[in-house]
Amino acid sequence: MISDTFVEHEWSITPGISFFIDAESEDELNDLANALCTGGQVHMPAGNYGFSTLFAWVEDRFGVNWQLNLG
Repeated sequence: MISDTFVEHEWSITPGISFFIDAESEDELNDLANALCTGGQVHMPAGNYGFSTLFAWVEDRFGVNWQLNLG
């Protein structure tokens, strides 16, 4: 569940919370990473980081973080 409010808060979205998606193929992961980082930023480009053969961490244009893993 995700909710939003018009009430102003002292906090904002942070990288401490992210969505995690297991992609079914390299193409799917790369397509997701490219689409999500448009207007945002890349924290970890798609690659082999030892804990996964293919992983990417991107932030979308709204500041929401996405961790993408080849499942």
